[in-house]
Amino acid sequence: MDTLDQIATQREEAEQNGSAPVLTVEDVHKSFGSQNVLNGITLSVKRGETLAVLGRSGTGKSVLLRLVVGLEKPDSGLVRIHGQDIAGLALDQLGEIRKKMGFLFQHAALYDSLTVEQNVGFPLQHHKKEMSRPEKAARVKQLLAEVGMEGDFAKMPSDISGGMQKRVGLARALALEPDILLLDEPTAGLDPISAAEIDDLVLKLQQEHLMASIVVTHDLHSAKTIANRLALLNQGKVVIEGDFEELQKSDTEFVREFLRHS
Repeated sequence: MDTLDQIATQREEAEQNGSAPVLTVEDVHKSFGSQNVLNGITLSVKRGETLAVLGRSGTGKSVLLRLVVGLEKPDSGLVRIHGQDIAGLALDQLGEIRKKMGFLFQHAALYDSLTVEQNVGFPLQHHKKEMSRPEKAARVKQLLAEVGMEGDFAKMPSDISGGMQKRVGLARALALEPDILLLDEPTAGLDPISAAEIDDLVLKLQQEHLMASIVVTHDLHSAKTIANRLALLNQGKVVIEGDFEELQKSDTEFVREFLRHS
């Protein structure tokens, strides 16, 4: 085994035992024209850990997710997945890394013309050519059972509620067995009961699959429920990072005001 292989093996072993970050954002800056959105963000997430990113609208939370999946490139700084900076990767290399990421979009983003079953199976059809049709069907059935939607596989997205659409979106996000899960406002637009059900589901899936997860949310109650750590952004910077108790103890005025109005 050469040195590079040894390093890769050591990194993989460190990630497996939770001692090394799976995902790291290092001093990232991002602007759009004259608008500075991120001003030196540094965050990391380990295997089995969920980081909730909080902040007011327009503070760059969703931009952060787009940087992590490579839809945007930082103006400066690094985004590392399994220790590899993704900014300079070719599209095919980035595509391979994206297969290890599951993404739940804010509005589920299901394909209106496909059934629930077809939506969940979509990533398998495109990225698992080696799987037989019965294997794909069994995988879809398993995923829908995990999110409590096994009885709705033939329905269209328009026939199910917003909370159910989020469940289907979660099942689709897990289709390729990702080791990184990205959640963009998973409880947005849901009533309190449906939001609590999504929180419980995300928590259950995280415990079962031990992914490294980032959740972007305005919902402080949801963040407290599903996240190990919380990072609060303001003006493109991390104001505070820690568990909820640490945020409560902060004497920073912005932190106190955010908690007071959340």
